[in-house]
Order: sequence, then structure tokens, then C-alpha cells
Amino acid sequence: MSLTHLSFYSAFALSSLGLAFHRTHLISALLCLESMMLSMYIALSIWPIENQAPSFTLMPMLMLTFSACEAGTGLAMLVASTRTHGSDHLHNLNLLQC
Repeated sequence: MSLTHLSFYSAFALSSLGLAFHRTHLISALLCLESMMLSMYIALSIWPIENQAPSFTLMPMLMLTFSACEAGTGLAMLVASTRTHGSDHLHNLNLLQC
């Protein structure tokens, strides 16, 4: 395993651990999700270069598009939950109360 693969795997693992253990605010969960998407984007960008396969060069752009849509939806949910509940604490968000 090369050093670049180790750095991508460790970045993805650390961001998923951050998502699993630091779930007090919605903004921290969104930042962990964005760091996961960023590590996947960089890994998908380097993968066709390593394999010399030009057919997979569209995958990073597709991933970046979905990541931007996910970020916009997450920020819209953050603004909506802050307006309705008063804060972005995740323990205030209960689906059974809606």
C-alpha cells in the first residue's frame, strides 16, 4: 500500500469516526460528511491516473456534483432546523415530535 492510499484511507476513516463519535451539532456532522466526500473525490481523481484508464475520468466530476448537492441540502436543513428549533444540537431534533 502506497503512502497516498494510506492517507486517503486514514482521512476517510477519521472522518467517519468523527461522524460516529462527535454528533452534538449538525454542522459538525455535515463537516465530517464533507471530509468523507473530499477524500473519496481525491481518491477517485487519482485512481484513473494510476491505472491509466481514461474511461473512468468522468467519475470524479459526478462525485463532485453529488457532493455539492449534498452540501446544499445539508446547509438548507441546518438553516431550517435552526429557525424552527433555535439551535443546531442534534438531540433537539426528534422526528417523533414533527
